[in-house]
Amino acid sequence: MVRKHRGNGAGRRMLALAVAGLPPSLAQAAWEWNFQQPVTPIAQQQFELHAFIFWICVVIFVGVFGVMFYSIFKHRKSVGHEAHQFHENTTVEIVWTVIPFLILLFMAWPATKTILAMKDTTAPDLTVKVTGYQWKWGYDYLQEGFGFYSNLATPLAQIENREPKGPNYLLEVDRPLVVPVDTKVRVVITASDVLHAWWVPAFGVKQDAIPGFVRDSWFRAEKVGVYRGQCAELCGKEHGFMPIVVEVVSKEDYAKWVAAQKQQATAAADDPNKAWTQAELMAKGAAVYAANCVACHQANGKGVPGAFPALDGSKLVGGPVDPQLALVLNGKTGTAMPAWKQLSDADIAAVVTYTRNSWGNKAGDVLPAAVKVARQ
Repeated sequence: MVRKHRGNGAGRRMLALAVAGLPPSLAQAAWEWNFQQPVTPIAQQQFELHAFIFWICVVIFVGVFGVMFYSIFKHRKSVGHEAHQFHENTTVEIVWTVIPFLILLFMAWPATKTILAMKDTTAPDLTVKVTGYQWKWGYDYLQEGFGFYSNLATPLAQIENREPKGPNYLLEVDRPLVVPVDTKVRVVITASDVLHAWWVPAFGVKQDAIPGFVRDSWFRAEKVGVYRGQCAELCGKEHGFMPIVVEVVSKEDYAKWVAAQKQQATAAADDPNKAWTQAELMAKGAAVYAANCVACHQANGKGVPGAFPALDGSKLVGGPVDPQLALVLNGKTGTAMPAWKQLSDADIAAVVTYTRNSWGNKAGDVLPAAVKVARQ
């Protein structure tokens, strides 16, 4: 993304064009008029390719329009010049065919090298599965054995203009993706419901997330810091509310973070033999609902008329439990309802119990054992 500044619009555009074409070493001091500062080798290659192609376009522009304006001025009728008549000049046809071909070849060589480098996901040091949901991201550390969801953290009061907007408005999350510095990270990208796109400009990574397909990309961050991106595919009404935040830390800090995550996952794991009470399921279900369901079905269970169904008073929620469990586990094709199989049996039992016994619903409780049967 590019930072916006006030001022004369035409002047800004001319300055932006000029700076975009500067060699990387000269453009470093004016990033606000250019791409985000690259922090990966791929992003650096993309920037250099951009500057290279820009200057080729400048040369073509000056050459073509220079010849055109010179011809118009020097051969104008007012000085007595008469146009020559000629057709099918073989030399001219060869020239205007060969020269553009050579120019395209000159441009294609570095572009092809950059594209091939972007697609080289071999021999990663770390692999993270990235899943797009309406409207959040899921990160699974495949080698470490844990994962989590990353949700928008901008307060609702800022979105509704009841509080001043923060410096990272709509670009802050509750749990960022954490990776070590100087490490080749392969991101395996897919989606659970509709098209999304995982885009971090400073990394030079933008990859579509397509339901039913697995795409991949990679990056190697060379500088510790926090880098922000967004979903770059129009994925629904909350499209602007699913930012991406990647925190690049030292390898020592990353090892400590992984250990802490594993410890938390172990501590949070539910006892498979636990006998849950309805009160415990309701308390747990409220948290699961707030993290995963509230964006569509709303905190009051009323949904969004015409877009997302209400749960309060729903015949599905108030009826037999099996159809509701099947819907939560498997989703519904052709709608925004995703499958939630990645949640634990206790989480699903809790959220189903919560919806069946909240607001005006009083259908009774659901135990994790029923979820295990429904998964089969």
